[in-house]
Amino acid sequence: MSESNNWGVGTKCIQEGYRPGIGEARVLPIIQSTTYKYEDIDQVARLFSLQESGNKYGRTGNPTANAFEAKVAALEGGVGALSTASGQSAIFLAISNIVQAGDHVVASNAVYGGTYTLLSVRLKKLGVETTFVNPEDPIDELRKVFKPNTKVIIGETIGNPALGILDFDKFATLAKEFDVPFIVDNTLATPFICKPLKHGANVVINSATKYMDGHAVALGGVIVDGGSYNWANGKFPDFTEPDEQYANTSYTGKFGKKAYITKARAQYIRDFGPTIAPIHAFLINLGLETLHLRMPRHSENAYKLAKFLKSNKRVNWVNYPGLEDNVNYPRISKYFDYHGASGVLTFGLKGGNEAIKKFAAALKVAALVVHVGDARTSILHPATSTHSQMSPEQRHEAGIPDDMIRVSVGIEDSEDIIADFDQAIQKAFEGVEEIEKEE
Repeated sequence: MSESNNWGVGTKCIQEGYRPGIGEARVLPIIQSTTYKYEDIDQVARLFSLQESGNKYGRTGNPTANAFEAKVAALEGGVGALSTASGQSAIFLAISNIVQAGDHVVASNAVYGGTYTLLSVRLKKLGVETTFVNPEDPIDELRKVFKPNTKVIIGETIGNPALGILDFDKFATLAKEFDVPFIVDNTLATPFICKPLKHGANVVINSATKYMDGHAVALGGVIVDGGSYNWANGKFPDFTEPDEQYANTSYTGKFGKKAYITKARAQYIRDFGPTIAPIHAFLINLGLETLHLRMPRHSENAYKLAKFLKSNKRVNWVNYPGLEDNVNYPRISKYFDYHGASGVLTFGLKGGNEAIKKFAAALKVAALVVHVGDARTSILHPATSTHSQMSPEQRHEAGIPDDMIRVSVGIEDSEDIIADFDQAIQKAFEGVEEIEKEE
């Protein structure tokens, strides 16, 4: 066993992925090169037939990206990882590596709006059908949606923006019962807070643009293979049958537990090309070095802001899983390694759209931004932005009311964040008759 397996999460955040030799750069370097030098023609032939591992061209691998991938794989507890140009490309590749035309997907209806559209519109046009389910429905109800051609079940650790914490036991039970892989989007939790592979997931994806970067300077995604699913169960011939493009290599036969992640790189990064830029891999890797310091601060600030909002008579409702009276609170101790609920909360203002617009315009510390997971506090109105492509009925079913304001709570001083929200709420109701707090 490698000594790094015994390291704490903070040490892994800093040290994993890149080990410099004597006289080499202490900090992970940016290898800004699309090409690599080889010994001879035979070595190149071995690389292109998957008989030897290594970088052959910038689209399928880069040393800076490789180090970033190794770090995330270690943090999530997987056997390997693949970085992509964005979180959206990560979820697309993670699913595409499994399904083909005629297949069926079961997905939580609480997934991020971009994922919902990908599944309901784009993949549908490619012949893949998706059934969206309420993840809180009883397991017997969820069993009814599975079909003989169902190939994967998908959920999010913390739904964005409904903020439900996934019942991993329920989804893992369904995945095992119907013998399909279980994919989890861990973006809002990050591996610091939760490790889905420990709770039955087979594949984990992260939009690394969010908390992993943490500073809103880099785009990237990452797929982690848990190495725990049996791809040779007869349902996935693409994993077991010889791939003629790679010297008739069988992915399960040659790569064993790494079959999934190897196939994703060999086929989908190569053919679709959503490659992460070396500079972005470097920046996200740099961000990861402070993940274990930032996530507690995000969580603590979000908790304090949620408590303030709950006490404000102009606020209709507040949803933050870290609040003790929140329906999701018991799942924190059940599934999370850190007793916190990340830095995202949602709330609704009394006064409707006009109050929401005035509130957003009055903010000084926070800003109206299409983003989440930044060091800086930001807000967004999902119904008119990230989830505007869903119908009002679909948003309602997904737990996204039209008055929802999503807050990505940053790591500024909590007193300044709260004071900013306080003054902005006051300005949103200037000239409006005082609203009495409902009994």
